[in-house]
Amino acid sequence: MSPRLAVILVLAGIVAFAAGIVTWNVVQSRPAPVSGSGAAATRPVSESERREHREKFFSGDPDRDIRSGQEMKPRW
Repeated sequence: MSPRLAVILVLAGIVAFAAGIVTWNVVQSRPAPVSGSGAAATRPVSESERREHREKFFSGDPDRDIRSGQEMKPRW
C-alpha cells in the first residue's frame, strides 16, 4: 500500500468519524415526538390509578396455576 493511499484512507476515516459524531449529537438533542399526544394532554397519575393498573395487568387470574408451567393446546 502506498503512503499516499494510507494517508487518504486515514483522512477519510477521520472525516467519517467526525460526521458520525455530529449526526449523533443532532439526533440525540432532539426529542422524538409522540404521535397524537401533546404536553397539555398528559396529567400526573395518582397512586390509586397506578395500583389499579398493577392489579389489572400484573396479578392475573389467581385461580390459574402459572408457576408449574402451562402448555398450549395443539391447534389440530
